[in-house]
Amino acid sequence: MRDLALVGLFAFMMIMTLRKPVFGTYTWAWVSLMNPHQLCYGFAVSLPFAMLTVLVTLVAFPMAKTRQPFPVTSITIVWLLMVFWMGVTSLFAMAPTDWVQERWVFVMKIQFMMLITLLLVVEKQQLFVLVVVVTLSIAFFGVKGGLFTLLTGGGNRVSGPPGGMLGGNNEAAVGLVMVTPFLYWMRMQATVKWQRMALTVAIVLTVFAILGTQSRGALLAVLAMSLFLGLKSRYPVRFTFALVVVLALAIAFMPDSWTSRMETIGTYQEDTSAQSRLWVWNTLWNAAVDRPFVGAGFCAEAIEVYIKYAPRDDRWSAFSSLQTTWVAHSIYFQMLGEHGFVGFGLFITLWALVWRRASQVAKAASKVPDLADSIPLLMSMTQVSLIGYAVGGAFLSLAYLDLPLYLMAYVLLSENIVKRASKPAPQRVNALSPAGAPA
Repeated sequence: MRDLALVGLFAFMMIMTLRKPVFGTYTWAWVSLMNPHQLCYGFAVSLPFAMLTVLVTLVAFPMAKTRQPFPVTSITIVWLLMVFWMGVTSLFAMAPTDWVQERWVFVMKIQFMMLITLLLVVEKQQLFVLVVVVTLSIAFFGVKGGLFTLLTGGGNRVSGPPGGMLGGNNEAAVGLVMVTPFLYWMRMQATVKWQRMALTVAIVLTVFAILGTQSRGALLAVLAMSLFLGLKSRYPVRFTFALVVVLALAIAFMPDSWTSRMETIGTYQEDTSAQSRLWVWNTLWNAAVDRPFVGAGFCAEAIEVYIKYAPRDDRWSAFSSLQTTWVAHSIYFQMLGEHGFVGFGLFITLWALVWRRASQVAKAASKVPDLADSIPLLMSMTQVSLIGYAVGGAFLSLAYLDLPLYLMAYVLLSENIVKRASKPAPQRVNALSPAGAPA
């Protein structure tokens, strides 16, 4: 039954995409972030929903009645340069060619659909629908995971969308941290009482779910996110106090096993997992120093990279005996090790520009009456979400995650909307009046 319902909903979305291609961008966000077919148990599990979404959207794209030119800004220039540089480093990658090609295709598919999104999402209402779809696709697991945490006493770990980049408990925590600010934005946009109440409950449950992942990096990320969320909210003092209360109650609810795990943050010298990450980061740093322009290329977790650059210590003995692959566990070292200092510099520059442009768009939108209640807060929540990604991503290999690219899209699309709304309406001239005289 679940499979039939999902296929029916997906078929409806594809029909709507053929009529209005912008629905293809909503469907892609839903399918790529939530992986709804992986929640089924029958024939729908193996259906290529993502590929079908791309094909139908491309078929419908030329028929779109409303499209906009590609926004040429400092953000998009740096973004395209970074994407281009990933192709360059792939030519010099140390991992097996088939590994590199598969990773390159996967990353480029995400970048391409983001490009399509920037062209098809034009109106304010379309942007808001996109924000809601992206947020709820991940917040679903926050509500579900929060209930699970409460019912089980926090003794089991919460996971994310199965089969996706946010499927693991650590990765799910970062995704939930990143969408929590947009749940708050949705609450502030809601005009119906029950919607505001439902979104308040969703925020509280998502906080419980984040702690329920038992991710140490998530604890740091949710604390940083909460601080900035309070400062950037519409009522800073009131909302900061509410967040502190919710976090305190959630932490007090968690069992002793959770507390013991969080305490290892201060004793990382004795923690095997933390020491492994430091050893991996040392390896990737050595690769970047030896190959400063191109790094080791995609799939730097390949054994070829470790044989050449890994420090020869006790950790090397464990690694060589297991013959396994150890991923970067950091967006920063992932970009540095795989794409050198050039790719790392473009990566950092991109998100710095997104942050700066969000502030500029918020300031400009505050002067437009029709946008003052929505766009400035959306830009502030985008910055809060970036904080969550910057802190949580420091301990996970999520450099190619599509969720932060949507933050970039929110800023670029909002900028276009503000520019159009700020233009003065053209004056009508009476054909019988003197040239240049007002009608």
